[in-house]
Amino acid sequence: MNTTVVSTGTEGKTWGGGNKPLNASYGKLMMWFFIVSDALTFSGFLASYGFSRFKFIDSWPIADEVFTHVPFLHGQEHPMIYVAFMTFILIVSSVTMVLAVDAGHKMQQTKVAWYMFFTILFGGVFVGSQAWEWATFIKGDYGAVQTKGGNILQFGHYVDHDGKQKFERIAIRDIAVATEIDRTQHTRDNGLWFVSEGTLPSYTVDQLVTGMEANPDILIRSQKLDEHGNKIVYSREESLKQLKDHGKLVVEGANLEVNEYGTNLFADFFFFITGFHGFHVFSGVVINFIIFINVILGTYEKRKNYEMVEKVGLYWHFVDLVWVFVFTFFYLV
Repeated sequence: MNTTVVSTGTEGKTWGGGNKPLNASYGKLMMWFFIVSDALTFSGFLASYGFSRFKFIDSWPIADEVFTHVPFLHGQEHPMIYVAFMTFILIVSSVTMVLAVDAGHKMQQTKVAWYMFFTILFGGVFVGSQAWEWATFIKGDYGAVQTKGGNILQFGHYVDHDGKQKFERIAIRDIAVATEIDRTQHTRDNGLWFVSEGTLPSYTVDQLVTGMEANPDILIRSQKLDEHGNKIVYSREESLKQLKDHGKLVVEGANLEVNEYGTNLFADFFFFITGFHGFHVFSGVVINFIIFINVILGTYEKRKNYEMVEKVGLYWHFVDLVWVFVFTFFYLV
């Protein structure tokens, strides 16, 4: 039986089929498919964040007042400095990855190994920095009180700053007056066996009321924003009234239920988006380390190509690019 092969005239063109459409290997194409799908996932997360922030724009925390900490500089406020440092480190790691890929094209094993090493090092610094930022965010710095309606009340007083009055926050530990507490934490062997309870806060609302009454210069600031984008500061009388009549729970730091910075959605998105990205960076560090070991062992020298370095480089650049959007949407805007 004779079989006639009909030529379509597309065999030699880019989309003519074969094993290398777009002149890319199967591995590269699959990496691009993964990147596109992951980009859509992150886009959905950031879009959800944007819609939620727009809906609660009048109570959304101000990033410059939340991310002010720097390691080894306890008690000092430097808004966004450390987050900017983390961003710079990740961008530099992307540069070292580019250099590793370029060295691989030139079959320079030693240079590939060194540039991969620096990429892993910078990636590890970023992951460690993000873990420190999480720990600081969870622990909190000042504490606050949540009202029955879900509003967050923060404590502070006015101080002179460059000839202007500026509201400066005060930690609840510096306000609360020690009183006898008869409430104990609920455990499964002390109460209902099917009900669990988290760690009790260090202070009660009554202790803060007593402490505030003893300090006439202390005021309360709401999480709500005025027409100028500043948080509303209550008068002395209104501050006491808000605390006495509406104070429900002392909040220290942040978790998935409440946080001292403002609406709880802010903390939810912070943990979910930065955590999801942090998982990507951590995975990238692990993969890069495996490729680094293979480079040292000469695996890719034997294959006569460093395409694997190029493929993980695509992933690493994607992770860096996503962080630029996360940094812009979450921290800057």
